[in-house]
Amino acid sequence: MTITDRLHQLEQQMQPLEPDATQRAEWQQQVAAHAEDFLERVESLPAYYTTEHEGRLLSQTPIGEQPRDMREVLRLLHDNLEQVGLNAASAGHLGYIPGGGILPAAYGDYLAAVFNRYAGMYFGSPGAVRIENALIRWMCRLVGYPDTALGNLASGGSIANLTAITTARDQKGITTDKVRRAVIYLTEQVHHCVNKAIRIAGLGEAVLRYIPMEERYRMNADYLAQQLQQDHTEGLIPFMIGASAGTTDTGAIDPLDRLADLAEEYDCWLHVDAAYGGFFVLTDDVPHPDGGTVDQAYKGIERSDSIAIDPHKGLFLPYGLGALLIKDVDALNAAHYYKANYMQDVVTIPDEPSPADLSPELTKHFRGLRMWLPLQLLGIAPFKAALTEKLWLCRYFYQEIQRLGFEVGPEPELSVCIYRYVPEGQDADAFNQALQRGVQRDGRVFISSTTIDGRVWLRLAVLSFRSHKRTLDTLLTVLQEQVAALLSPVSVGVE
Repeated sequence: MTITDRLHQLEQQMQPLEPDATQRAEWQQQVAAHAEDFLERVESLPAYYTTEHEGRLLSQTPIGEQPRDMREVLRLLHDNLEQVGLNAASAGHLGYIPGGGILPAAYGDYLAAVFNRYAGMYFGSPGAVRIENALIRWMCRLVGYPDTALGNLASGGSIANLTAITTARDQKGITTDKVRRAVIYLTEQVHHCVNKAIRIAGLGEAVLRYIPMEERYRMNADYLAQQLQQDHTEGLIPFMIGASAGTTDTGAIDPLDRLADLAEEYDCWLHVDAAYGGFFVLTDDVPHPDGGTVDQAYKGIERSDSIAIDPHKGLFLPYGLGALLIKDVDALNAAHYYKANYMQDVVTIPDEPSPADLSPELTKHFRGLRMWLPLQLLGIAPFKAALTEKLWLCRYFYQEIQRLGFEVGPEPELSVCIYRYVPEGQDADAFNQALQRGVQRDGRVFISSTTIDGRVWLRLAVLSFRSHKRTLDTLLTVLQEQVAALLSPVSVGVE
């Protein structure tokens, strides 16, 4: 067999990779019908599925030489993926920080996969890079950053935080010989991905100062000021302040303006993790517990050096889209840029930096299209309305849960609040853990728990675009039923 014959044979064998119009239409119809069936039923589906098999068949289904029918594959997913564990598309997902999943974002992902544009380099796809940079500049304007600011679209807050901390390390000159004298200031409420990023960025031996919090679980700026002065006097290097604008546990916003004052005074990099809370700056008429409105509580965020913000949270997009916003783009470039010989033909322009030069990623999915398409199709108004609704829903729940005899934490700043039931003569922590498991088994809604100051609290985190007042009313009903069951004389103690 000649090379030409062999090539012809292989071309015929690989033909299934390029399905014809008939095959494409059949597959698209089947996938679209499956998705449509899910969307039509999503409001009635459980928020959590408790199963014994836990999708085990997926790991037991071999990858074989022969093809499978699309209907068989979709049935496999239906039984072992869709109906197992947490249904993150459900309105009843009220635990952790819910993701989104608005439909137009799926169209964006579909087109991005079909076009298969490389979004890492302007030379490769100017249009893709322009879309992503335009989205980042829009977010920079939202938080009050200057026109010269930019950043990167990442897979989520974890990579956004890591990229920011790596940039801060290099921009502040924290070389190996200085790491053990460099001081990072956080609170116990900072998201754990920040601690993880500090370690991965080679700062695991830096001094971590966990600044005490005031009663609303926000960083105590007065204590921070004292600690900064003490560290400076002792010859340490105050390096970075890690603030939060919407903590995961309680939705607290640190005193950003005061922290910016201190960062300037001590030449610290001020990084704000606003992965969950950042997009609430779009709201303008919801009262804040300290007075004014929620958006006004972000005063000072525009003075930070970098911000992590997640469109897959506050803009209700599917998981996998976070963002880093940064003022000093040159510092971001210096920390991540690398020129390879095989890339010598690449042409760059100053006005449109390439994402591959501003992040750890080289091979990069065109993830910006999942954000750009919904914003173009829908405009900003429905997103603002949804975010405002979530703030009011949390306030509604905070009011109503107290009527059921629950103890509550601080009045909510955003759309997260903590609450717990304290039964007479029983271990309250064990009771609330059993209560959470009972709600999970019921399945209509899903909640999570946390431990703060040694006490177990239940968490409401309302951010799904599908969650409405009726969802919260269902949660209130389920909680009331589960408390009654746990307090029933026939109930043998707490699990």
